[in-house]
Amino acid sequence: MSQQITLYSAKICPFAHRAEIALAEAKAPFTRYEIDLSNKPQWYAPKVNAASKVPAMTYGGPAVPADQPSPESTKLAESLVLVEFVGDLFPSSGIVPADPVKRAQARFFIEGVSSKLLPAYFALQMKGAPPADFYAALEYLQALLPRAEEGEGAFAVDEYSMADIAITPFLARARMSFDNDLGAWEKGEGPKMWETVTSGRFARLAKYIDDLFARESFKATWDEEYVLTGFKKHFAELRK
Repeated sequence: MSQQITLYSAKICPFAHRAEIALAEAKAPFTRYEIDLSNKPQWYAPKVNAASKVPAMTYGGPAVPADQPSPESTKLAESLVLVEFVGDLFPSSGIVPADPVKRAQARFFIEGVSSKLLPAYFALQMKGAPPADFYAALEYLQALLPRAEEGEGAFAVDEYSMADIAITPFLARARMSFDNDLGAWEKGEGPKMWETVTSGRFARLAKYIDDLFARESFKATWDEEYVLTGFKKHFAELRK
């Protein structure tokens, strides 16, 4: 049985969202503490995460208020590390596949998310880069997906795993950003790009996205209204 878990998170952050999905998927009891990324508590870096980033976690030690972390607890950070840690604590969740081949495939898919999709997406949204690299990254990941027979919901390595958790928060924010035209691209192009991503040559990816967003762990941890408000404020300031 696991010890106490306290997650330091921020709703706006897709990396922190990964850890929240993992905990929800594992049905793990934990305490959540929201960190204001624009005004972090002075105690956060020295007592929880020296890098002063989210997500971070304390594990074990006595049950104490989240804003008074115990020196006896283990401090952990980095989203993918935390996702695997939760999967190891709760092996029945399937977050970390038991089969070594599936586990390797999940990690390979995650590497593609990290090295191909995220740089292309951030360049598109924040710098107005042409969408070609973003589409290429999606095609690469789509090619790794198992074929899904009609009516089935195959995930990145068949069963839902850490691979799916790694990509979901970014696809959710991409959909929200494109639908609301929040990015450095030419005005009006956002909805068109999301239509491209969910049709035609991306038909398999579109089904995968639908399956990800239907997952209860995602729905329980995704506060779109809150994130949308933050994104609107950010891009309003950026365009000034």
